[in-house]
Amino acid sequence: MVFCVFFLIFIGLNLMRKVLLLLIPSFFVLIAEAQNFTRPGDWKKYRKEIFITGGTSNFLGDLGGRDQIGKDYSPVDLELSQTKTAFGLGYRYKLDTWINVTAKFNYLIVKGDDALTQEPYRNNRNLNFKSNIFELAGRVEIGYQSSKTGNRYGIKRTLNRRHKANAHAFFVFAGVGGFYYNPKGRGPNGKYIKLMPLRTEGQGLEGGPKKYTNYSVCIPLGLFYKCTINKQWSVGVEVAWRKTFTDYIDDVGTSYYDSTALATNYGPLSALMADPSKGLIYGATSPDASGVAAQRGDRQKDSYVSLEITVGYIIKQKRKRARLRSKF
Repeated sequence: MVFCVFFLIFIGLNLMRKVLLLLIPSFFVLIAEAQNFTRPGDWKKYRKEIFITGGTSNFLGDLGGRDQIGKDYSPVDLELSQTKTAFGLGYRYKLDTWINVTAKFNYLIVKGDDALTQEPYRNNRNLNFKSNIFELAGRVEIGYQSSKTGNRYGIKRTLNRRHKANAHAFFVFAGVGGFYYNPKGRGPNGKYIKLMPLRTEGQGLEGGPKKYTNYSVCIPLGLFYKCTINKQWSVGVEVAWRKTFTDYIDDVGTSYYDSTALATNYGPLSALMADPSKGLIYGATSPDASGVAAQRGDRQKDSYVSLEITVGYIIKQKRKRARLRSKF
């Protein structure tokens, strides 16, 4: 009887030893893994980010475009040869892991030229422009950001270094902003001339539209991807399209105005810049038999797009020092 009891105890201890030998390594692996993953609230120390952007910009409006009738807001109508530069500076604040608020200033150049398209009516119209755009906008960003893993205590020379992956983020955004623009056209001498003072569509004259301003509102829509390196530096790419509320970024609105009236009221240069057409299509810029003015542009508002590389620096929040209180 006693022998049986000791035999059962021996078997139990031996089984327990084997179980512990299996569980202890797993336990230490779990501890190591737990130390390498960022704590749930760790992202709060990295809320603020400043970033710069640089890349390209394009115009989507009345002038230029591909060898076809214009398609409003469509990237199919982009004239890639008119791609210009874009630069930006921004500040991002993280409200949560999946939502940010961002303020950004952008400087962009947009350009369009009818001479570059083989679409007959556009080519015959022969208008051109370029404009510098200064934009300030705020936006809300919603998306996904992976958690960065790494050793919590900063121990570099460990087997767990392989867990130190970069954090990746993919966000979509929408916002509202304002921008300044000042369209210029290439004159007879090849130099660019400010078009707004020339009132090329009869602004202010009888039957003409109101004079437009150099300022307008835009709604930026887009998305970006970024990769965060060492928790404080990030690189990425951003694409944005802006819906605007003006049709005069290119100085082209709706209809031609009488060239004689323009020359009389605003000078011969106004009439020349309003209608430099090639004359290849008879009556294309003249009123029809009922006196309705010929179409110069469509009624769709202008828009522009940008594609930029981003480089950011995340400002780490300093840890508050605990106050030592005396017990006496």
